[in-house]
Amino acid sequence: MSMQPKGSGEIPAETMRVARAAFPKGCLAIRLRDELGQLFSDEQFAGLFPVRGRPAWSPGRLAMVLVLQFVESLTDRQAAEAVRARIDWKYALGLELADCGFDFSVLSEFRDRLVEADEGRGILDTVLIAARDRGLVAARGRARTDSTHVLLAVRELNQLGLVEETLRAALNAVALVEPGWLSEHARPEWFKHYATRADDSRFPRERSRRDQVYRRIGGDGMHLLRMIWAQEAPSLLRTLPETEVLRQVWVQHFHMVDGEVARRGPKDRPPGATRLVSPYELEARNSVKGDIRWDGYKVHVTETCDPDAPHLVTSMVTTVASVSDDRMAAPVHAELARRGLLPREHWVDRGYANGGALAAARRDHHVDLHGPLKQVTVPHARGDATFGQDAFTIDWDNQQVTCPNGAVSTQWAQRRSEEGLPTVRVRFSPADCRPCPQLRECVNSARPRQREINLRPRDEYEVLKQARTLQATDEWKDRYKIRAGVEGTVSQAVHACDLRRSRYRGLAKTSLQHQLTGAALNLIRINAWLTDTPQARTRTSPLTALRPAV
Repeated sequence: MSMQPKGSGEIPAETMRVARAAFPKGCLAIRLRDELGQLFSDEQFAGLFPVRGRPAWSPGRLAMVLVLQFVESLTDRQAAEAVRARIDWKYALGLELADCGFDFSVLSEFRDRLVEADEGRGILDTVLIAARDRGLVAARGRARTDSTHVLLAVRELNQLGLVEETLRAALNAVALVEPGWLSEHARPEWFKHYATRADDSRFPRERSRRDQVYRRIGGDGMHLLRMIWAQEAPSLLRTLPETEVLRQVWVQHFHMVDGEVARRGPKDRPPGATRLVSPYELEARNSVKGDIRWDGYKVHVTETCDPDAPHLVTSMVTTVASVSDDRMAAPVHAELARRGLLPREHWVDRGYANGGALAAARRDHHVDLHGPLKQVTVPHARGDATFGQDAFTIDWDNQQVTCPNGAVSTQWAQRRSEEGLPTVRVRFSPADCRPCPQLRECVNSARPRQREINLRPRDEYEVLKQARTLQATDEWKDRYKIRAGVEGTVSQAVHACDLRRSRYRGLAKTSLQHQLTGAALNLIRINAWLTDTPQARTRTSPLTALRPAV
């Protein structure tokens, strides 16, 4: 299939006449076509198609269909039907009234091409470029970011369901490529236990019986693995993705004890960043955020929040669920820098704010990152303590620290924290600390000998000190209310575009979904801006409204 651009992209006269008559006051699709013009061109996606082959349907129009699909939260079938039947969509796409559109499967194929070429971000880029050309978005303003969980597309499995479904998937794959070999070597009870899906039957409630099921599944899976890796087994079986997944899941959940297959304990299993959660969604991971535990992914939504312009989404960064927010400030800033939309002030919640993120944002992008810093829990390290770190005088140039009583440190060494981050360990001499009458107030130890201080690198230390001083002011606390608005954006994306459920399998396709969601939200908000639609007010219950009076 090749790309052969046709037509000028102009709206046919008859389509324009009928659309104007049907929508005298306009609608979203018509208004955006009038204001923003033809957003996507075929040439933009020329690299996705070969030179020769049957002509493909216009990729520029397909990109617009994908965005409109997310504006209205439609399925592929519904979107293809809208192209055939709706006048406003034909107007936005520049189609003749008699154009019959395309088969709905074309959308899935086009998404695959976008994923393979990593062109998903280009769709959001195009919408933002059109908005910037019309003065609706600009760099060096204000922005805010928040993250939310995204559930995987397949059904969630508990641990017992995971191991049974993994074994069932492997057996089905082996039966498909080597049916004769499996018929000869399979245990007779396998056809009873693994012929149907795990959720078609109920697992026993009693712990002892569930443990028996675990041992039975573990033994069956280990027996299958031994047969597949036996020398006389067909070599093709060892190359099947399902058998490799079976091997990984069994390593993560079972081990050998006295020659028997036993279930691993909770502390003996690998961390969530590497542990598989489904044999049908290998990139999804498990995570916990507050009271929410889920399997899948996480998306970080960034929007502008200047008072005199529409609040548009400028970045959608998707990760697996196990990636912590405190690592994401730098990737978000890199994405904003690529689009030329870095803010002057960036407001985030406590999960993003740390010394490294604040220092990197200021050093690499000249961005002031604002977010509540985590409290210092070590009593002797708190800034307001009698012998907290702020009470010590630090001479970075000479690599010395002076305590409040005048003692000077004797050791200054570069170290790494448990997380692998650079730190500076400072030690005072026991000869100076032991005679001090305030040693027990200074050192939190049963047998105090000397004071030790762990410092962050100089740039992080200084930016943290400045940030803590600033965040103690009432002015900063009042301005921090700016960040709360991004929660409304997440809510809008959830209700309008089903943000919290992945439509597709895999991180790449889920990321494409979020880029389309960001583009769709921007079109919705540009339309609201053009029609002077006010922002929704914060809902306040009658009981909450009575609180000041009480």
